Amino acid sequence: MTASVSMPLGGVQVGSYDDYPRAQRAVDFLSDEQFPVEHVTIIGSDLRMVEKVTGRLTRGRAVAAGALSGAWFGIFVGLLLGIFSTDGAAWVGSLLSGLLIGLVFGALYGFAGYAATGGKRDFTSTNSVVAARYDVMCAPAHAEAARNLLARLSLRD
Repeated sequence: MTASVSMPLGGVQVGSYDDYPRAQRAVDFLSDEQFPVEHVTIIGSDLRMVEKVTGRLTRGRAVAAGALSGAWFGIFVGLLLGIFSTDGAAWVGSLLSGLLIGLVFGALYGFAGYAATGGKRDFTSTNSVVAARYDVMCAPAHAEAARNLLARLSLRD
């Protein structure tokens, strides 16, 4: 089925919210009221990417982060190899070997990654995609019932 100009993908708008948790709460309320939520869609509009800078990235921090990541991987490999050990000393040896090798290679990889940027991106950050508005849409056959229920929810707020 193709969407038309009069009925956007997802159906008819029955609610509009400024943030996702409120849209999610509306759909949860519909579900609690035994509404057939399989006819409901949440659509985020006016998307934008937000990058939150979390700190400065120095050579030392890059090496430490790489070493930590490598250490975890090395422990994992050491545990896998330790399964085949015949005694406790060999198991501990494989675990420590994996840890040390992972630590060294992780630190080298962290340093190489930092050096490759040439100082053009010497900060850490997290990315997220957020919408300016979240519309709760419903199939036309169920839209009026959804609007009535969501009106009851808005009276509770």
